[in-house]
Amino acid sequence: MAGARREADKALMRLFAFAAALLLLVGCAGEASAHASLAFSEPRDGVVLTQAPKTVQLRFNESVTAGAVSLIDASGKLRSDAIVEAGGETIKITPPLDLPQGTQIVSYRVISADGHPVAGSITFSIGQPTANRPPPQSRAGIEGLIWLTRVGLYLGLFAGIGGVFFVNWIARERAASRVILVALVVGIISAVASLGLQGLDLLGLPLSGAFASAPWKIALGTSLGPALLLAITALLAGVAASWVVPRLSRALSALALVGVGLSLAASGHAATAPPESLTRPAMFLHGTAVAFWLGALLPLLASLRGPQAALPVVKRFSLAAIPVVGVLALTGLGLATIQLDSVAALVTTKYGIILSIKLALVAALLGLAALNRFRLTPALAAAETATTPLARSILLECALAAGILGVVAGWRFTPPPRSLIADAPLAVHIHSDKAMFQVLVSPGRVGLDDFVLQLMKFDGALLGAKEATLTLSLPERGIEEIERQGTLEPDGFWHVHAVPLAIAGRWHMRIDALVTDFEKITLEDDLDVATQ
Repeated sequence: MAGARREADKALMRLFAFAAALLLLVGCAGEASAHASLAFSEPRDGVVLTQAPKTVQLRFNESVTAGAVSLIDASGKLRSDAIVEAGGETIKITPPLDLPQGTQIVSYRVISADGHPVAGSITFSIGQPTANRPPPQSRAGIEGLIWLTRVGLYLGLFAGIGGVFFVNWIARERAASRVILVALVVGIISAVASLGLQGLDLLGLPLSGAFASAPWKIALGTSLGPALLLAITALLAGVAASWVVPRLSRALSALALVGVGLSLAASGHAATAPPESLTRPAMFLHGTAVAFWLGALLPLLASLRGPQAALPVVKRFSLAAIPVVGVLALTGLGLATIQLDSVAALVTTKYGIILSIKLALVAALLGLAALNRFRLTPALAAAETATTPLARSILLECALAAGILGVVAGWRFTPPPRSLIADAPLAVHIHSDKAMFQVLVSPGRVGLDDFVLQLMKFDGALLGAKEATLTLSLPERGIEEIERQGTLEPDGFWHVHAVPLAIAGRWHMRIDALVTDFEKITLEDDLDVATQ
């Protein structure tokens, strides 16, 4: 019997090693990604134009999947005749020719590489801005359901699968099996619902849209799709482990626990943070450690009804929990450090505030775990009647764990500080029949500014030029032309560093690109320079 258990333990270790190696391979091969943010748009947000633009471009800081992208004209009409094209980091909208005078709204909802929808709007006006725009529709109902199903999914992964694993490998008896089965079923239902809600959120549809196939198809095409399929598979393995013979049950429960780690490492802010070769394995270990710890609480509580049988179970769990808690703390600390740009972000960003609350709850949970390990467990060994204090402590742990899951589910709507673009450069897009120039100005304020001149052919390929010259002037303030020669740098773009823009205003910008000794392309536009 002991030999069979040792062989099973060795098989479990091999299974975890294989899963970690697989994650490492995926992490090394995967492209580093972050939570998508709108880097710039052309026309610029809020600009007033004399005539309608030929195209509207949205450029993000990473490749995105387009969901709902729409143009609402100044009369409040949704323009279904606008043509939307998406590729890589750019979404291009070709508006109809008959846009009315006033403020136009471009609304977008896209999904980033970490599987989270990103929504926003930009406006531009033709002639003059329109007063009293109608407020956007609230998405609070959909977001509330997304949060609820995320909590339900965590309940299935951690309390359900973690509970099945504890019952088979630590308790070795069917403690709290009915509650664990309910948690698994709740997890499966929540995972399926999360998939549909992800699609509705991405497309900006109401709940009635769940009866169509489009939301489900687009959700499956995001990184959250495979993650939820892995979660459902793991949860089904957990259900099966509750019904089969013990030998198969142990193997299935171990497989389900590995599935928890794989699911959490397949998508999300933490798993997709660069370098993925570290963050994905760290998320795998963190997720399995959480499931091991939280999944033990309900079966432990049930086992305390029989004091004589409870003591060996409590001792086995206490010994196993020490390295598990160490892994949990180290991986959690590492992932949090990667996500935060600074310690100040813990109190200055929504993501940091959620993390701070989680850390406070985890600290309380660790305090109770220490109390159980070093005081209440020895008391139970000394007197079999001392089960009540330990039971109360575990009940409090369950309450804290529920609070942590509810708080962590809020990260679904909050990008981490690492992915926020604090000082996105000003962007000006100029084009003609021969070429188009993209000009990035950092920081785009009064002072010394750096210019990046991206010279491209009309098809988007880089334009080969011998020289590139930037000329700036502010005629309304009597400032004549400031001329600076560009330098071609390894990124293939022309750079002009430390250009002094001492006065705020609408500067005129001209770029001269010497293509050959006999051909020069000149494009001009205006640049709004702010004081801060």
